[in-house]
Amino acid sequence: MHKLYIYLSFLFFISFASCTKGDGINIFTIQDDIKLGKETKQQIEANPSEFPIMSRSAYPEQYQYMESIVRDILNTGEVKYKDEFDWEIYLIDSEVQNAFCVPGGYMYVYTGLIKYLDSKSSLAGVIGHEMAHADKRHSTKLLTQKYGVQTLLDVLLGENQNLLTQIGAELVSLRFSRKEEKQADEYSVIYLCPSEYHADGAANFFDKINNESSNQVPEFLSTHPNPENRVENIRGKAEDMNCQSTIDPTVDIDGYLSFKNSLP
Repeated sequence: MHKLYIYLSFLFFISFASCTKGDGINIFTIQDDIKLGKETKQQIEANPSEFPIMSRSAYPEQYQYMESIVRDILNTGEVKYKDEFDWEIYLIDSEVQNAFCVPGGYMYVYTGLIKYLDSKSSLAGVIGHEMAHADKRHSTKLLTQKYGVQTLLDVLLGENQNLLTQIGAELVSLRFSRKEEKQADEYSVIYLCPSEYHADGAANFFDKINNESSNQVPEFLSTHPNPENRVENIRGKAEDMNCQSTIDPTVDIDGYLSFKNSLP
C-alpha cells in the first residue's frame, strides 16, 4: 500500500512537472550526478584500449596546464556547482578530435583536439562548453527523458540498485540536442567573460572547421550538432556581454603552441 501511494503520488508529480516546466524534469539529485560520474569514470579507466588516459605522474606539467584553465573558470564564480562537483580533467592520448564531460564534472580531452586548436582561449572555450554540460546537468536530464516513469520509480523505491551503473556507459556517447548545445555554448561565454581569456574562444574551433576544405567531420562534432549560426551566436553573446580579454598573446598563442608540442 505504501509503494502504491508513492507510485500514484509520483505519477502526479511527473505529470504536473512536465506540464509546468519547459525544460522537463530531472529526478537525479546532485549526489546522484556525482555517484553516476564516479561510476562512469571507473568504467572509462577500466577500458584503457578505448580510453588511453595519460598518466599524471608522467605528464605533470601538461596536467597542471589543463587544471589551471579549469581553475580559472571556476574562480569566475559563474559555475553553479563549483563546490559540489569534483571538476577533474583527464588527457586521452588519441588523434581523435573530441572532448566530453560526464556528470559530477569529470572531463576528458583528447590530445587530437588539443593539437587541432590554435590558442589557450580556444581550449578554454571548449573546456567551458563541456563544463556547462555538467553544470546544467544535461546528461541526467536526458537520462530522465529516456528511461521515463519506470526508472523514476526504480530510483525512488530503491529497486534495481545497479541502475546508475548500467546506464553509466551511455554517458560517453550521449547526443545532446541543439537547445542543449546552444546553452553550453552560451555558458562557455558566461564562464570565460570574467576571466583573462577571449570569451568567444569556443567559436574559433567551429570557425576553423567551417573554413577548412576537408569534408571529414571531426569526432567532436559527431556528438555535437553544429548549426550554421553557431559561431555567430557565441561571438554575439560575447559582444552583448561586452567581454574584454586581457590575456597576453604570447601566453595565448606562443605558450599554447609549446604546450601542445609537449604532448605525445
